Amino acid sequence: MNIRRIVTFTFVLAAIAAMAIGLSSCERVASIVSDDETTTPPMMDKEITIGVALALTGGNAEPYGIPMQEGLELAREEINMLGGPSITFVTEDALGTVEGAKAAVQKLVDQGVPAIVGIGISTHLKETFPIAQDAGVIAFSPISSAAGLSSLGDYIFRAGLAVNILNPIGLEITQATLGYTQVATIYDAGDTYSTSSNTEIVKALEANGVKVLIQETFQTTDTDFNTQLTNIMNLDPQPEALFISALSTEMVEVIKQGRTAGIPDSVPFIVPDLTITEVQAAGDAAEGTITISGWSAGSDAPGNQAFVQNYQAKYGSEPLPWAAQAYATLHILANAITKAESTDAAMIRDALAMTMDLDTILGKFSFDPNGEAMYDRVRERVVHIVKDGQLQPFGEE
Repeated sequence: MNIRRIVTFTFVLAAIAAMAIGLSSCERVASIVSDDETTTPPMMDKEITIGVALALTGGNAEPYGIPMQEGLELAREEINMLGGPSITFVTEDALGTVEGAKAAVQKLVDQGVPAIVGIGISTHLKETFPIAQDAGVIAFSPISSAAGLSSLGDYIFRAGLAVNILNPIGLEITQATLGYTQVATIYDAGDTYSTSSNTEIVKALEANGVKVLIQETFQTTDTDFNTQLTNIMNLDPQPEALFISALSTEMVEVIKQGRTAGIPDSVPFIVPDLTITEVQAAGDAAEGTITISGWSAGSDAPGNQAFVQNYQAKYGSEPLPWAAQAYATLHILANAITKAESTDAAMIRDALAMTMDLDTILGKFSFDPNGEAMYDRVRERVVHIVKDGQLQPFGEE
């Protein structure tokens, strides 16, 4: 069986948009396959059922799970609208916990799905994706980014840039502008993503001759960071920037308490993966905070502006990076199903592994030999700064 080939609409859409303002979202569908691929293989005669495991309740739902769900649903509607057989989802709530994630993945494996999309938190991925790997089921995370996790198995793939790729680029850009020579870091030692992020930040800083004065730690679910932040504030010499690696809830509190503790505005906070969700939650304390992200709403990657417009029309807000990466994930998976002409997990896995320079809203997308994401727009708008409560491209007036 095979899903109808997804044909590139990028240039056609641009022309249509120029001729008519009131287009429906189906007329603005952005594709993920290169322009020279125009043939259509035979249509499959059955639905394709894909498992979805996301934190839809609990503390990780609003910042991560729900945006991913929205991106996946928008992509599913677009893919189905192209005339092939329907992609259907069977969804399990991962509850935002390791045990919830393990139960969700096991339930989906037991239902016989060939592929599972979801599980955004790297700590949860380490515990859950081996379940899919052992069962021969594809496990594809849209946003997990701790270094090296795709090497857990050949059925494991990720769409987000790993921190060992993204963070050094962000540091290079920020240091070139800010000129910092001595810094401090604080990170969640109980979270896989945060510890990996901090490790790659320190490596990159030291490789560029920046002195790391102190590395403060805390644990997931901690609420009081006063001791660590006071230690940083009292350093002599003072750090010229503070790097924060944490998930959404702790990230917000560190930013807020950092300014309350007296760390001056002249010491910028540099926080990978901060989104408008955390900016709004942190309020005035977030002003001037700098972030590093693998996707931007302002990118002109193929189909990205159509995606932003369609998402806003459907959900009434600008997409978070997690929605964008989930959207791209389903298109990448659908392309592999097309190439495999099968819903057999092993055949789709092989097609995924061979993905090379696929046009997506992230840029031209490929997997490295370990199933890690690579794409060509890495340096495009990778760094943003909070100005007047909004994320704006760093270095632009």
